[in-house]
Amino acid sequence: MKWTLRILVVAAVLAAGVIAVGYYVILSPNMKVDDDGLIYVREGDSFETVLDSLQSRSYVKSSTTLRWTAKLKRYSGKVRPGCYRIENGMNNNAIVNQFRSGNQLAVHLTFNNVRTLEQMAGIISRQLDIDSTDFLHTVRNPELQRELGFRPENVIVLFIPNTYQVYWSLSPEELIRRMAMEYRVFWNSKRTEQARKAGLSSIDVSILASIVEEETIAEEEYSLIAGVYMNRLKQGMFLEACPTLKFALNDFTIRRVLHSHIAVDSPYNTYKHKGLPPGPVRMPSPVAMDAVLNYARHDYIFFCADSDFSGRHRFSKTLKQHNEYAARYHAELNRRNIYK
Repeated sequence: MKWTLRILVVAAVLAAGVIAVGYYVILSPNMKVDDDGLIYVREGDSFETVLDSLQSRSYVKSSTTLRWTAKLKRYSGKVRPGCYRIENGMNNNAIVNQFRSGNQLAVHLTFNNVRTLEQMAGIISRQLDIDSTDFLHTVRNPELQRELGFRPENVIVLFIPNTYQVYWSLSPEELIRRMAMEYRVFWNSKRTEQARKAGLSSIDVSILASIVEEETIAEEEYSLIAGVYMNRLKQGMFLEACPTLKFALNDFTIRRVLHSHIAVDSPYNTYKHKGLPPGPVRMPSPVAMDAVLNYARHDYIFFCADSDFSGRHRFSKTLKQHNEYAARYHAELNRRNIYK
């Protein structure tokens, strides 16, 4: 009877010891973090790969206990991709649970001042786990474009420049569909009605906004320039928009429009083709689109860069007045030895 009691006591002590060790291994703090604590996990990464990342950042006090906890919780396979935040003082149990559940952190995706899809692809690949080639292949998928209501020449307007919170591990198609949702949010009933009253579709607004944005560095001029182009459209005139020529020639450095530029054979040549071009010449900003929707009502038909090279423009109601401003500007170009 005494031996039985002793055995039970020893067993109880051993059990208590095992529980204490288990508690220490699983629940005691094992992370030391003194920076942002961000860990990026790619598709196909294993727990060992993640552990290597934690060790390379000197976050883990004891990799042995973390590995033991993962095995105890029967977790040693692939980790769900994403951006994870490791907090100072986290224990092994919390770490394993975080990676196993895929409880990732949303990151900021910011883009603006974009001209081409290729440029956009590079911006995205630097901020998310998306390969630029995969993005371009997906965004140029004709079936996806048709489903979302766009064509190859205008699909870039789907992306509204801003800062968005997204998951780092989004696929290209998931990102594009998210941007389509944001596009619909931007084009609310108020903006849609404004476009309708102006006789424009939402894509028309984006195309015109892209031209306006390329014309000036001064946002306060956006609505004035938009008003000039709206006047030309209403009067059945050629837009004669220099940015469309630059787009057709793939040269946005042109300062002086020459006859050789105007002769270019392109549907984007608004000196030869009336109405709006087939697509935008850049990714228009929300400010430029709202400026088109709220274009200034005036009688100006022409505008020309100011000869003071401030980046602003002189607006004219008559061709005679416009030619005077243009002569001053060209004279200043000559004085500065700018001939193209």
